[in-house]
Amino acid sequence: MVPKYVFFTKGVGRDKEELASFELALRDAGIERFNLVTVSSIFPPDCTIVSKEKGLKMLSSGSIVFCVMARNATNEPNRLLSSAIGLAIPTDKKKMYGYLSEHHGFGKKEKVVSDYAEDLAATMLATTLNIKFNPESAWDKRAQAYKASGKIFKSRSIAQTAEGDKDGRWTTVLAAAVFIL
Repeated sequence: MVPKYVFFTKGVGRDKEELASFELALRDAGIERFNLVTVSSIFPPDCTIVSKEKGLKMLSSGSIVFCVMARNATNEPNRLLSSAIGLAIPTDKKKMYGYLSEHHGFGKKEKVVSDYAEDLAATMLATTLNIKFNPESAWDKRAQAYKASGKIFKSRSIAQTAEGDKDGRWTTVLAAAVFIL
């Protein structure tokens, strides 16, 4: 079972119950109708990224669907929470696998967590491909080194942030890479 397609999605949900807030985040992301199985972080060789709309049309309600998911929840009023998925694809994407990364946290804006997740995925791929880089350098500098190596084709990310509900209801955020076999 090797996925042929993947799409990216994100969502946020709020409810008095934590589980219901997760369900609402799944609905917001458009993936509530599937039996989701989370998997680790390998992006299959020759896997094609499709739009969320196209990917959803390829799946049936009730299907067991594999995904890489990052999620976070809080019932603390006004607390900023985030979830992000990063992706790094090698130049030889027909034969070599790439990496997906999951990240979730508190107190960081969407751009920051999005860049962080992308950096995580690219760094995992760079170490697999033996690309030399300074791990202490900023993401922008490392990204340049990765691309200059000619071994990393592209990287990207998706992130969802939200502030905790002002009345203390549960707030859940999620980001996911959804695989289609």
